[in-house]
Amino acid sequence: MAAASHESPVNPYTAAGVDTAAGDLAVELMKSAVRQTHGPEVRGGVGGFAGLFDASALRDYAHPLLATSTDGVGTKVAIAQAIDKHDTIGLDLVGMVVDDIVVVGAKPLFMTDYIACGKVVPTRIADIVAGIARGCSETGTALVGGETAEHPGLLGPGDYDVAGAATGVVEADQLLGAENVRAGDVVLALASSGIHSNGFSLVRHIVAGAGIQYGDVASDLGTHGVTWGEALLEPTRLYTAPLLRLISAPALAGAVHALSHVTGGGIAANLARVLPQGTWVELDRSTWSPPAVFRTLADVGGLDLVDTEGTWNLGVGFLAIVAADKADAAASALAQDGIATWQVGVVGVGARPEGSFESGAKGVDGGAVRLVGTYSDTTYGAK
Repeated sequence: MAAASHESPVNPYTAAGVDTAAGDLAVELMKSAVRQTHGPEVRGGVGGFAGLFDASALRDYAHPLLATSTDGVGTKVAIAQAIDKHDTIGLDLVGMVVDDIVVVGAKPLFMTDYIACGKVVPTRIADIVAGIARGCSETGTALVGGETAEHPGLLGPGDYDVAGAATGVVEADQLLGAENVRAGDVVLALASSGIHSNGFSLVRHIVAGAGIQYGDVASDLGTHGVTWGEALLEPTRLYTAPLLRLISAPALAGAVHALSHVTGGGIAANLARVLPQGTWVELDRSTWSPPAVFRTLADVGGLDLVDTEGTWNLGVGFLAIVAADKADAAASALAQDGIATWQVGVVGVGARPEGSFESGAKGVDGGAVRLVGTYSDTTYGAK
């Protein structure tokens, strides 16, 4: 009879490439950051099968509407992976998800995230989640749960993708949108922090075609001493808190009629989504100068800035449609909150100027928008 073996059996899941112990360590490393987003409304802490949020505060609403959004970061994660820097991707995720909720005037309540990776590296996962938690804290959103999934064989050891979903609430009679927009309303542009999280397939195509390495110093991007990778990872600006303060300011009550988050599709298409049918806007390019990152990438790629308008935000991360008599006050309030803001157009109705306009996007049959004029070479924001 053969002698009994005293060796520990190999976990078949581990042999298949899934390290559950690494997953547990990742959760331990992220717990502190996640807890910092929790207020008294969050029940149960970290690690449950479901996140719990006390919704009893909704009883204070006369007619609460829940708003929800889901999104990811896209191929920007490839640059984070290339330079092994993962602490800002989470901010991008919050920007893409939570800032969509504020478009309807909703206050975010809670968010969950999902990270799929080829191999769980606990410190890397913790960095990603720490960024998500930071963004949630800045926007007043509780991070109530998430999932990290290890997919060996489907994703490489250094590969991952991130996604998230969030829920918010808005009083029905305070809902923002196309139904509030009137002829003569002013369109305000809110400055972006850079490329944000859209159009990175084009960014990566240009960089690769030019033979640029992400570790090369990016002297032409308006930065000092940072690499191309670091400059391109500039996180998405978070607009939720400043916009909620704007909407709720007593002096500006009812002044904000609609908001547009400039994400995939560019400036014109996203503004058209929040305009009523029969209205139109001409956005004046001469009122701002696209930042150096856009100009340099376009030059390197042999493109005119106009060619990229359906892909990049070109320095405009959000648009606000406000009552004309409150436009200056709204722009001033946002500027005082750290966001350069300027008038870029006025809502028209009925017959529109001759020429091509973009009308409708993402299945929405809205208004019509086009950009006119030439970008300024010397100014950023209002002249």
